[in-house]
Amino acid sequence: MVTGASSGIGREMVRQLCRDGVNVVVVARDVARLEALAVELKDSQGTVEVLAADLADPTALARVEARLADVDNPVELLVNNAGFGTYGRFSDLPIDEDEREIRVNVIALVRLAHAALGAMTARGRGAVCNISSVAGLQATPGNATYGSTKAFVTSFSEALHEEAKGTGVTVTAVLPGFTRTEFQERAGIEGRSIPRLAWQDADEVARQALAATASGRAYFVPGALNKVVAATLGFVPRSLRRRLAARAVSRL
Repeated sequence: MVTGASSGIGREMVRQLCRDGVNVVVVARDVARLEALAVELKDSQGTVEVLAADLADPTALARVEARLADVDNPVELLVNNAGFGTYGRFSDLPIDEDEREIRVNVIALVRLAHAALGAMTARGRGAVCNISSVAGLQATPGNATYGSTKAFVTSFSEALHEEAKGTGVTVTAVLPGFTRTEFQERAGIEGRSIPRLAWQDADEVARQALAATASGRAYFVPGALNKVVAATLGFVPRSLRRRLAARAVSRL
Protein backbone atom coordinates (compact mmCIF):
# COMPACT_ATOMS: atom_id res chain seq x y z
CA MET A 1 0.00 0.00 0.00
CA VAL A 2 1.24 3.46 -0.93
CA THR A 3 -0.50 6.55 0.45
CA GLY A 4 -0.19 9.86 -1.34
CA ALA A 5 -0.01 7.75 -4.50
CA SER A 6 -1.56 10.26 -6.91
CA SER A 7 1.59 12.34 -7.43
CA GLY A 8 5.26 12.81 -6.67
CA ILE A 9 7.33 10.23 -4.82
CA GLY A 10 4.29 8.07 -4.07
CA ARG A 11 3.26 7.81 -7.71
CA GLU A 12 6.81 6.91 -8.74
CA MET A 13 6.93 4.20 -6.08
CA VAL A 14 3.71 2.69 -7.43
CA ARG A 15 5.11 2.68 -10.96
CA GLN A 16 8.32 0.99 -9.88
CA LEU A 17 6.60 -1.58 -7.69
CA CYS A 18 4.06 -2.53 -10.36
CA ARG A 19 6.71 -2.86 -13.02
CA ASP A 20 8.53 -5.24 -10.68
CA GLY A 21 5.42 -7.40 -10.39
CA VAL A 22 4.10 -6.13 -7.06
CA ASN A 23 0.34 -5.67 -6.56
CA VAL A 24 -0.25 -2.23 -5.03
CA VAL A 25 -3.13 -0.61 -3.14
CA VAL A 26 -3.02 3.11 -4.01
CA VAL A 27 -4.46 5.65 -1.58
CA ALA A 28 -5.11 9.37 -2.12
CA ARG A 29 -7.99 11.86 -2.20
CA ASP A 30 -8.00 12.30 -5.98
CA VAL A 31 -9.81 9.22 -7.30
CA ALA A 32 -9.49 10.39 -10.92
CA ARG A 33 -5.72 10.48 -10.67
CA LEU A 34 -5.61 7.09 -8.97
CA GLU A 35 -7.77 5.56 -11.68
CA ALA A 36 -5.61 7.14 -14.39
CA LEU A 37 -2.55 5.61 -12.73
CA ALA A 38 -4.27 2.22 -12.67
CA VAL A 39 -5.00 2.52 -16.41
CA GLU A 40 -1.40 3.55 -17.11
CA LEU A 41 -0.11 0.46 -15.30
CA LYS A 42 -2.71 -2.07 -16.52
CA ASP A 43 -0.13 -3.88 -18.63
CA SER A 44 2.46 -4.00 -15.83
CA GLN A 45 3.39 -7.18 -14.01
CA GLY A 46 1.58 -5.98 -10.87
CA THR A 47 -1.99 -4.82 -10.36
CA VAL A 48 -3.38 -1.57 -8.93
CA GLU A 49 -6.20 -1.51 -6.37
CA VAL A 50 -7.70 1.97 -5.98
CA LEU A 51 -8.72 3.09 -2.50
CA ALA A 52 -9.73 6.75 -2.53
CA ALA A 53 -9.56 8.34 0.92
CA ASP A 54 -8.96 11.71 2.53
CA LEU A 55 -6.65 10.73 5.39
CA ALA A 56 -7.63 13.82 7.38
CA ASP A 57 -11.17 12.39 7.60
CA PRO A 58 -11.44 9.84 10.46
CA THR A 59 -14.09 7.80 8.64
CA ALA A 60 -12.02 7.54 5.46
CA LEU A 61 -8.90 6.81 7.49
CA ALA A 62 -10.69 3.95 9.24
CA ARG A 63 -11.40 2.34 5.84
CA VAL A 64 -7.69 2.37 5.02
CA GLU A 65 -6.85 0.94 8.44
CA ALA A 66 -9.33 -1.86 7.85
CA ARG A 67 -7.73 -2.66 4.50
CA LEU A 68 -4.33 -2.93 6.17
CA ALA A 69 -5.74 -5.28 8.81
CA ASP A 70 -7.42 -7.59 6.25
CA VAL A 71 -5.98 -11.02 7.00
CA ASP A 72 -7.44 -12.54 3.83
CA ASN A 73 -5.73 -10.01 1.55
CA PRO A 74 -2.58 -9.03 3.44
CA VAL A 75 -0.44 -5.96 2.83
CA GLU A 76 3.27 -6.81 3.04
CA LEU A 77 4.57 -3.25 2.58
CA LEU A 78 3.09 0.04 3.78
CA VAL A 79 4.54 3.27 2.43
CA ASN A 80 3.28 6.18 4.52
CA ASN A 81 3.96 8.86 1.93
CA ALA A 82 0.88 11.10 2.17
CA GLY A 83 1.64 14.54 3.52
CA PHE A 84 1.73 18.24 2.76
CA GLY A 85 3.27 21.45 4.05
CA THR A 86 2.23 25.02 4.73
CA TYR A 87 4.51 28.01 4.28
CA GLY A 88 4.52 31.33 6.13
CA ARG A 89 4.53 32.79 9.62
CA PHE A 90 2.59 30.40 11.84
CA SER A 91 0.48 33.13 13.43
CA ASP A 92 -0.62 34.34 9.98
CA LEU A 93 -1.67 30.95 8.63
CA PRO A 94 -5.21 29.51 8.87
CA ILE A 95 -5.09 27.26 11.93
CA ASP A 96 -7.58 24.81 10.44
CA GLU A 97 -5.16 24.07 7.59
CA ASP A 98 -2.29 23.52 10.01
CA GLU A 99 -4.47 21.16 12.03
CA ARG A 100 -5.30 19.29 8.84
CA GLU A 101 -1.56 19.08 8.12
CA ILE A 102 -1.00 17.44 11.50
CA ARG A 103 -3.88 15.02 10.89
CA VAL A 104 -2.41 13.85 7.57
CA ASN A 105 1.31 14.01 8.39
CA VAL A 106 1.14 12.58 11.91
CA ILE A 107 -2.21 11.13 13.03
CA ALA A 108 -2.92 9.22 9.82
CA LEU A 109 0.66 7.94 9.67
CA VAL A 110 0.51 6.72 13.27
CA ARG A 111 -2.83 4.98 12.84
CA LEU A 112 -1.84 3.31 9.57
CA ALA A 113 1.48 2.19 11.01
CA HIS A 114 -0.37 0.71 13.98
CA ALA A 115 -2.81 -1.19 11.76
CA ALA A 116 -0.02 -2.46 9.51
CA LEU A 117 2.36 -3.48 12.28
CA GLY A 118 -0.34 -5.41 14.13
CA ALA A 119 -1.11 -7.49 11.06
CA MET A 120 2.51 -7.84 9.95
CA THR A 121 3.80 -8.87 13.37
CA ALA A 122 1.14 -11.57 13.62
CA ARG A 123 2.35 -12.96 10.25
CA GLY A 124 6.02 -12.53 11.13
CA ARG A 125 6.91 -10.50 8.06
CA GLY A 126 6.40 -7.11 6.45
CA ALA A 127 7.84 -3.62 6.13
CA VAL A 128 6.76 -0.05 6.84
CA CYS A 129 8.38 2.89 5.05
CA ASN A 130 7.58 6.28 6.57
CA ILE A 131 8.46 9.26 4.36
CA SER A 132 9.87 11.98 6.57
CA SER A 133 12.06 14.92 5.46
CA VAL A 134 15.40 16.55 6.12
CA ALA A 135 13.22 19.51 7.14
CA GLY A 136 12.57 17.62 10.36
CA LEU A 137 16.22 17.65 11.39
CA GLN A 138 16.09 21.22 12.69
CA ALA A 139 13.70 24.05 13.45
CA THR A 140 12.19 25.37 10.22
CA PRO A 141 10.93 28.95 10.56
CA GLY A 142 8.40 29.55 7.83
CA ASN A 143 7.55 25.83 7.78
CA ALA A 144 7.13 25.39 11.52
CA THR A 145 4.29 22.87 11.51
CA TYR A 146 5.62 20.86 8.58
CA GLY A 147 9.14 20.56 10.00
CA SER A 148 7.76 19.57 13.38
CA THR A 149 5.56 16.85 11.90
CA LYS A 150 8.55 15.42 10.08
CA ALA A 151 10.69 15.52 13.21
CA PHE A 152 7.99 13.39 14.82
CA VAL A 153 7.90 10.97 11.88
CA THR A 154 11.66 10.37 12.04
CA SER A 155 11.79 9.83 15.79
CA PHE A 156 8.65 7.69 15.76
CA SER A 157 9.96 5.52 12.92
CA GLU A 158 13.33 4.91 14.56
CA ALA A 159 11.61 3.89 17.79
CA LEU A 160 9.35 1.47 15.92
CA HIS A 161 12.35 0.04 14.08
CA GLU A 162 13.88 -0.97 17.39
CA GLU A 163 10.59 -2.27 18.77
CA ALA A 164 10.14 -4.48 15.69
CA LYS A 165 13.52 -6.20 15.93
CA GLY A 166 13.16 -9.96 16.01
CA THR A 167 9.59 -9.93 14.67
CA GLY A 168 10.40 -10.28 10.96
CA VAL A 169 9.06 -6.74 10.39
CA THR A 170 11.12 -3.65 9.60
CA VAL A 171 10.38 0.08 9.85
CA THR A 172 12.34 2.59 7.78
CA ALA A 173 12.38 6.39 7.94
CA VAL A 174 13.25 8.05 4.62
CA LEU A 175 14.25 11.72 4.71
CA PRO A 176 14.20 13.33 1.25
CA GLY A 177 15.21 16.92 0.61
CA PHE A 178 13.91 19.14 -2.20
CA THR A 179 12.23 16.85 -4.72
CA ARG A 180 10.60 17.85 -8.01
CA THR A 181 6.93 17.24 -7.22
CA GLU A 182 3.75 19.28 -6.75
CA PHE A 183 4.58 19.66 -3.05
CA GLN A 184 6.27 23.04 -3.46
CA GLU A 185 3.33 24.52 -5.35
CA ARG A 186 0.88 23.44 -2.67
CA ALA A 187 3.14 24.69 0.15
CA GLY A 188 3.46 28.08 -1.54
CA ILE A 189 7.19 27.96 -2.26
CA GLU A 190 7.12 27.23 -5.98
CA GLY A 191 9.48 29.44 -7.98
CA ARG A 192 11.58 30.54 -5.00
CA SER A 193 15.35 30.68 -5.32
CA ILE A 194 16.31 27.16 -4.31
CA PRO A 195 19.68 26.13 -5.86
CA ARG A 196 19.43 23.57 -8.66
CA LEU A 197 21.99 21.37 -6.89
CA ALA A 198 19.56 20.89 -4.01
CA TRP A 199 16.91 19.18 -6.12
CA GLN A 200 16.30 15.50 -6.82
CA ASP A 201 13.87 13.80 -9.19
CA ALA A 202 10.96 11.90 -7.67
CA ASP A 203 11.74 8.66 -9.50
CA GLU A 204 15.27 8.53 -8.09
CA VAL A 205 14.08 9.27 -4.54
CA ALA A 206 11.44 6.56 -4.91
CA ARG A 207 13.98 4.02 -6.15
CA GLN A 208 16.41 4.73 -3.31
CA ALA A 209 13.65 4.73 -0.70
CA LEU A 210 12.33 1.34 -1.81
CA ALA A 211 15.85 -0.10 -1.83
CA ALA A 212 16.53 1.18 1.69
CA THR A 213 13.24 -0.30 2.89
CA ALA A 214 13.96 -3.65 1.23
CA SER A 215 17.31 -3.80 3.02
CA GLY A 216 15.65 -3.12 6.37
CA ARG A 217 17.42 0.12 7.15
CA ALA A 218 16.17 2.20 10.06
CA TYR A 219 17.08 5.60 8.62
CA PHE A 220 17.92 6.70 5.10
CA VAL A 221 18.64 10.08 3.50
CA PRO A 222 18.53 10.05 -0.34
CA GLY A 223 20.94 12.25 -2.28
CA ALA A 224 24.60 13.12 -1.70
CA LEU A 225 23.98 16.74 -0.73
CA ASN A 226 21.20 15.80 1.66
CA LYS A 227 23.46 13.21 3.29
CA VAL A 228 26.13 15.87 3.87
CA VAL A 229 23.60 18.29 5.34
CA ALA A 230 22.13 15.63 7.62
CA ALA A 231 25.57 14.51 8.79
CA THR A 232 26.87 18.00 9.56
CA LEU A 233 23.81 19.43 11.31
CA GLY A 234 24.69 17.66 14.53
CA PHE A 235 27.96 19.60 14.78
CA VAL A 236 26.30 23.03 14.49
CA PRO A 237 24.92 24.63 17.70
CA ARG A 238 21.13 24.67 17.80
CA SER A 239 20.94 28.44 18.19
CA LEU A 240 23.09 28.96 15.09
CA ARG A 241 21.13 26.37 13.08
CA ARG A 242 17.89 28.10 14.00
CA ARG A 243 19.14 31.54 12.97
CA LEU A 244 20.64 30.26 9.72
CA ALA A 245 17.40 28.49 8.85
CA ALA A 246 15.39 31.66 9.49
CA ARG A 247 17.79 33.70 7.33
CA ALA A 248 17.65 31.16 4.50
CA VAL A 249 13.86 31.20 4.53
CA SER A 250 13.76 34.99 4.42
CA ARG A 251 15.85 34.94 1.22
CA LEU A 252 13.66 32.45 -0.63
